[in-house]
Formats: sequence, structure tokens, C-alpha cells
Amino acid sequence: MIQLTKAEEDIMKILWQLKKANVKAIIKEFPEPKPAYNTVSTIVRILESKGVVDYEKEGKGHVYFPLIQQQDYSNQSINKLVDNYFHGSFKSMVSFFVKKNDISLSELESVLKEINKKE
Repeated sequence: MIQLTKAEEDIMKILWQLKKANVKAIIKEFPEPKPAYNTVSTIVRILESKGVVDYEKEGKGHVYFPLIQQQDYSNQSINKLVDNYFHGSFKSMVSFFVKKNDISLSELESVLKEINKKE
């Protein structure tokens, strides 16, 4: 199971969106104030060491690309959340979010329709 920090996730979201990018292109996608070049470069190398990013040589630099799909990472993260906080019960998780977020009946019906499509 891959564990990413918030900063690593932020960079992965950009790479998933761009598909391939060098450090300068990644920085360009951040809102102001933009992170330092060295910071982003270091985090990208950490992602590479974790096996979630790889690179191709381009001139004197590198172009980075994700090795994992966003959907796969999202599924893993949701499963971890359910396991760690709801004892593996999706029902408990949904019940929690319904109670805490004051979900309307129409929103709940929409969720149920999506679930029924899967069956």
C-alpha cells in the first residue's frame, strides 16, 4: 500500500492531469505562492523512490510521469479510510457521512441510483 504525504499527493494530482511534465511545468500549475524549484524537485525524486513516478530524459532534464493511475490510488485511499476508521464497513462510513453532512434525500437517492447501476 502506497503512503503519500499531502505535498506528494498535490504533485501527483498535477502529474495525473498533465500526464507528463518537467519540474517547471509542475510548479506552473501550483497557485501562488508557488513552491520553490528545489522543493518540487526533491518531492518528485521521493515519488520516484516510492515507485509511483518515473522519468524520461529530455535534453539536459527529465520529464516525469505517473506509474500509478489516479483511480487506483483513490480506491486504495478510500479502502484505507474505511478499514482504519469504520472497521471495514462501507455502511458505517456512509451512515457517518449522511449524519455529519446533512445529506438531502435527493442526494441520497442519487447515490442509491449509482449503487444500483453497479448491481
